[in-house]
Amino acid sequence: MSKERFILLSPGEVRPSRIPIPPAFAIKARTEDTEGRFSLLEVTLARDIPRHVHHEADECIFVLDGLLEVEFDDRTETVPKGGFVLLPHGVPHALRKASTPPPRMVQISSPGGWECYVEDLIEAGPAATTSGKFDPEKLNRIAAKYHITYEEQA
Repeated sequence: MSKERFILLSPGEVRPSRIPIPPAFAIKARTEDTEGRFSLLEVTLARDIPRHVHHEADECIFVLDGLLEVEFDDRTETVPKGGFVLLPHGVPHALRKASTPPPRMVQISSPGGWECYVEDLIEAGPAATTSGKFDPEKLNRIAAKYHITYEEQA
C-alpha cells in the first residue's frame, strides 16, 4: 500500500480537474488516484442523461438527496434518498431528475475515467447539446473515446 495515494478531503473539498468544472460535479477520486480501478464523483443531476450503454465500465450510484429516475434495460425505477443502483456495463440505461431540487448522488465508475469524460463534455459545452438538451448524436462524438454509446433517434 502506497502512503502517497492516501487522500483525505474535508467537506466541500474536491480533487483538481483538468479544466474548471461547474459545482454540479465534485471530483472526489480521480482515476489516477486509484491506479485506474475507479473514479468517484458527487453529482447533482442538472440535465437528464439520454439512454446509453457503457461498453466497459460498471456504474454505481448512491442517491444522497432527492429522487433519481433510472431507465434500465426495459424498465423504469425511481431511486429515493439512500437508494443504490448498480448499472453493469453492456446494459442500456438513462438517468432523469425525478425531484426538485434535482437529485444529488455519489457516482462510481469502474474502471475509472468518468471524470475525464465529464471534463471533455464540459469543455465541449453547447457542441454536445441541441436546444439546451443533451443530443445523443453530438454526445457520441465525445463518448466514443470512453467506450460509451448513446442511442440516436431514427
